[in-house]
Amino acid sequence: MSGLVLKLGPRERVLINGAVIENGDRRSRLSIVTPNANVLRLRDAIHPDEAQTPVRRLCYTAQLVLTGDADPVSARNQLIPRIEELSQILVDHDSRRLLSQASSALLSEQYYQCLKSLRALIPREDRLLAAPKQ
Repeated sequence: MSGLVLKLGPRERVLINGAVIENGDRRSRLSIVTPNANVLRLRDAIHPDEAQTPVRRLCYTAQLVLTGDADPVSARNQLIPRIEELSQILVDHDSRRLLSQASSALLSEQYYQCLKSLRALIPREDRLLAAPKQ
């Protein structure tokens, strides 16, 4: 059996194709065997009020596709130019690699993988925004 395996803690919630599923009192594993299912751990979800930085706004837009609250084509049309803009700013090798992965995932309609690549940029963005201005 292949597919996505989710390891859930007690009472952890996950959104699968628009349905919120809450785990019971014990740790468990779920196997998602349906290809292209939209899955989002709610602990990883970005609240709209938190989408105040460029990377977080991109993550939030990708997240909206996973929750079924945004049209994938419209979201893709918003995300592609923003990712290109970020690639002009974040020029280090790791950032470029993550942005390239996000773009590739987006173009192949793999929104979870896109979100995962973009989320990896959040710590870097936090460091850059916290750095003293010169």
